[in-house]
Amino acid sequence: MRDRESNGSAEAADQGPVAGPPDLNLLRTFLAVYRSGSFTAAARLLGLSQPTVTTQIRALERQLDRELFERLPRGVAPVPFADDLASRVVAPLDALASVTGHGGPGENGPAAPVHLAGPAELLCVRALPALAPLVESGVRLRVTTGLTEPLLDGLRAGRHDLVIATIRPRGRSLTAVPLMDEEFVLVAAPVWADRIGGPARIAADGPAALHGIPLVTYAEDLPIARRYWRHVFGKRLSCQAAVTVPDLRGVLSAVTAGAGFTVLPRYLCLDELASGALVPLLDPEDPPINTGFLVQRPGSADNPHVDLVRDHLLQAGRTW
Repeated sequence: MRDRESNGSAEAADQGPVAGPPDLNLLRTFLAVYRSGSFTAAARLLGLSQPTVTTQIRALERQLDRELFERLPRGVAPVPFADDLASRVVAPLDALASVTGHGGPGENGPAAPVHLAGPAELLCVRALPALAPLVESGVRLRVTTGLTEPLLDGLRAGRHDLVIATIRPRGRSLTAVPLMDEEFVLVAAPVWADRIGGPARIAADGPAALHGIPLVTYAEDLPIARRYWRHVFGKRLSCQAAVTVPDLRGVLSAVTAGAGFTVLPRYLCLDELASGALVPLLDPEDPPINTGFLVQRPGSADNPHVDLVRDHLLQAGRTW
């Protein structure tokens, strides 16, 4: 049994192109899909079933005689015609929603929380301190930490508003803007640096100087350290970790206490490097750098605080 809406949209999908302007309900559904990047997420936002959303989008495509979305393995991506349509309907539909009290916060009500996600370390050390002034002025945050790929899946599904990602997402279902560059540095406590012979020894002998020194890292597959070895030494890292901690702040604590050596983002250990609690073991001319991105679904957000948080993070990221 198919879902049917009171406006007859389900029937419209089977009746070919329909003359006249598109139904407002169809346009609302279109905008929800455009913003969320998937039929499933749009259905959740609208309180409809996914088949109903699919039927309404097909009905609108028949009315306009144009395809609106490219179906992807994960979600959908708007075609150029959909971008143009969204730019024309977003302001009037949002204004109508504000008047009727549907689809967004009213003038007298608080804005919904902004759902922000990203790596735990970057959120805690950089993003949340930067957003503190916004929280004081009334912005509410709901923060989720995790790995980039699952978080991007959650963004496509409508569970997050903004994601700080360590890679640029593929496809057109999400928009990504560079946020910051993180430089990686090879570090150890002074006791180990002295035993190794310092940066001069590693510069002369290469990674062989670190043989037998315990490696502390984020995961068993040594993701950050392997990249450093490949970029700086041009070699494959083949050793096993002595300690793994799935939080770089734990890696930092262990290495500062003398557990061994590691590779960390420089922003995370600036204070320890400045105080001498950690020593850089090498100063390569071309250190490995990774670009972080601020990612969201295309289109304007219903919640004005999403854009406020986004703009504030992009401004703050210039100093990170």
